[in-house]
Amino acid sequence: MIRKMERSDLAEIIKIEAKVYPFPWSQQIFIDSMDASALLVVLEMHQQIVGYAVLSHGVGESEILNIVVTPEAQGKGYGDILLHWVIEQARKVNSETIFLEVRASNLVAQNLYQKVGFNEIGERRGYYRVKGGAREDALVFALQLFF
Repeated sequence: MIRKMERSDLAEIIKIEAKVYPFPWSQQIFIDSMDASALLVVLEMHQQIVGYAVLSHGVGESEILNIVVTPEAQGKGYGDILLHWVIEQARKVNSETIFLEVRASNLVAQNLYQKVGFNEIGERRGYYRVKGGAREDALVFALQLFF
């Protein structure tokens, strides 16, 4: 079941962020996203959060800011479920294009995005922090939505 993320979910979301990312989002970033009218949702299975997504909207476009599946739930199709759901939400607000950034090393996510029609349109050099002070490039993907 996909539902709106509530502030009461944030303690669990922060725990998941810490498991998934070396430099996780803070609770304040999630609160700021909620206050900025981004769409934040969780995917629950058996009353347990197994994933979540953050989608922002602008005039004619949307951006996937975060899409996460817990390590324990990865490889079960939950990322695909979340991705298709956020694409549908972007269509509902008449977005023409959806954008996202993904680590150059995250081949699993890149394959998922390409499978549903996203195309790589650019690169942001040194966009992501890496432990040890290094930086990793981000690949920019876009999906054109047709009505």
